[in-house]
Amino acid sequence: MEQLEWLPAHPDFRGALRAARDEHDPAARLRACVSLANYNRDFVVTDKLDRLLQTALAELGAATKLTAARVALLSSHTVDHLTPALRVAGVSRRLAVSTHVAPYGMYRQSLLGDDPALAAFQPQFILLALDGQDVAFDVPLEAAESEVDHAIRVRVDELRRLWRCARERYGAQVIQQTLVPVTPSLFGSFEALVPATPFAMTERFNAAIRSAAGEDRVLLLDLAWHPIRGSSALGDPVRWHQAKQLVSPLLAPLYGDLLARVVAGALGLSRKCLVLDLDNTLWGGVVGDDGIEGLQLGQGSPTGEAFLAFQRYVSLLAKRGIVLAVCSKNHLEVAEGAFTNHPEMALRRTDIAAFVANWSDKAQNLRNIAHLLDLGTDSFVFVDDNPAEREIIRRELPEVAVPELPEEPAYYAARLSAAGYFETSSFTADDAARSRNYVANAERRSMAEQATDLDGYLRSLDMTLVTTGVGPVELPRATQLLNKSNQFNLTTRRYTQVEMSELVTAPSSIGLCLRLVDRFSDNGLISVIIARQDPAWAGDELLIDTWLMSCRVLGRQVEAAALQVLAERARKRGVRALIGEFRPTPKNSLVVQHYEKLGFTPAAAPAGASAGATFWRFDVASQSVPTHFIQLSEQA
Repeated sequence: MEQLEWLPAHPDFRGALRAARDEHDPAARLRACVSLANYNRDFVVTDKLDRLLQTALAELGAATKLTAARVALLSSHTVDHLTPALRVAGVSRRLAVSTHVAPYGMYRQSLLGDDPALAAFQPQFILLALDGQDVAFDVPLEAAESEVDHAIRVRVDELRRLWRCARERYGAQVIQQTLVPVTPSLFGSFEALVPATPFAMTERFNAAIRSAAGEDRVLLLDLAWHPIRGSSALGDPVRWHQAKQLVSPLLAPLYGDLLARVVAGALGLSRKCLVLDLDNTLWGGVVGDDGIEGLQLGQGSPTGEAFLAFQRYVSLLAKRGIVLAVCSKNHLEVAEGAFTNHPEMALRRTDIAAFVANWSDKAQNLRNIAHLLDLGTDSFVFVDDNPAEREIIRRELPEVAVPELPEEPAYYAARLSAAGYFETSSFTADDAARSRNYVANAERRSMAEQATDLDGYLRSLDMTLVTTGVGPVELPRATQLLNKSNQFNLTTRRYTQVEMSELVTAPSSIGLCLRLVDRFSDNGLISVIIARQDPAWAGDELLIDTWLMSCRVLGRQVEAAALQVLAERARKRGVRALIGEFRPTPKNSLVVQHYEKLGFTPAAAPAGASAGATFWRFDVASQSVPTHFIQLSEQA
């Protein structure tokens, strides 16, 4: 099967690799590695690129802009040959992945007993990669369905014990690999109707794994769901008997990417915004030349139906929370008119949060869209049928994901899906509403630009800040927001769901999830605050470990309202003071004066504080919160 088909082919990959190897500056070498990781590659050059990548990362240490991720692989099949592909795929998704491979087949011992090497590695993620040979079910072929269900239940219960050990012993987020049916069919098309056939039991077992994973907040590397399962390089009996390789080296680049995207999604590094060209991307033809009536879109022609299918797929992405934007070389009124007036248009103008159509270069227009949406360009996926435009964006804005598109528009949706840019570790009502919220935010921006009285404008928004704790329902979305937020993030600490849960459930901690509702919409979860005891401070003082907020609600006094909620909670706990910590990063200069503006006073940094960190004190009994025009509401 074709691998990584969404990545462009490099004109001279090996030559570029040699040039990168000759680069003396490790930072420049790392940049070259990241660039090459975003080109199509086989397993041979992937291994060579990984060796170069590891030397650059080792020389730079922590001085990179990549997010660190420690991934342990515990398996019943050989996986050592897959780790270079995982590390290379990681840098293409802004991760610096370090790996640990437990001894072959020793996954139970590593989780149920002592494994000093795994403990020393301190994994953030543990992949449990099993195969059908290891999870063979000892039931006769003629077994009744009830016997099969019992056998599967026993195995799933064992898996859940292993998941629990991974969390409790190592504090890691578990990723469970589903099983791929590799045993040849016994009954042909009748196979699935015989409950005890290997194929049928594997299918039932995977369904049970998915259900249990949802309940236990375990992530899935769902090989059985992915088209990879149909590859002859997966479950190749020659590879299996020679080296117990379930996944052939030929498939290593794709396997590495599938795992890297799960880790990236869990750490909040998935893309947020899909930026679309129009002519020959969302419809066939050029609207400025052909007119609305001349566009190929909708029923009546294969090409028109293909573009309509792609629009419908994009519409579904918006419904799951992906923000949509348009970047087109067109006259604005003509381009917008197509959305308003074409009867077969599946997307509407109101689905688009930022609509830019002009004759300027698209790189600058993408920067403008990022400003309009308060998003970084590193959260963008740019889809354009024109190879020249794609290449310009890759050169000018290398942080933007730019998939290669096939010539045939009928394959556009499948290509975008295959790239996995929007992989996620959870899906909530807030996620589904995100796209609508960005559209509503554009309306607020327009209203603010017309206002002459700021206080009157803020009052007119009729805002209510709704506060809940960080409970089981809120935990996935809160973790997702924590790992995505960079600009309005006072400390930029990153936590997995397991670590987050342990932190907010500590008896002395205060964890807050804040939602903002106004006259336009429910903005969803917009802020997370965690305050906890810290040995560097007195017992009646709480350190604000985490304070982050969505930039889309900036300038609406939410900071003051949030402080009021936190101070009141702290006061009820008998807390005397809140200690704010600001840890500077390249992206959070926006909040360098956050605590000062809220009335906090400077405090001396304790021993062992992070370099450059500043500390601030707020006396909850004697200090007052700045004025705001937001109603407060607390929910259990």
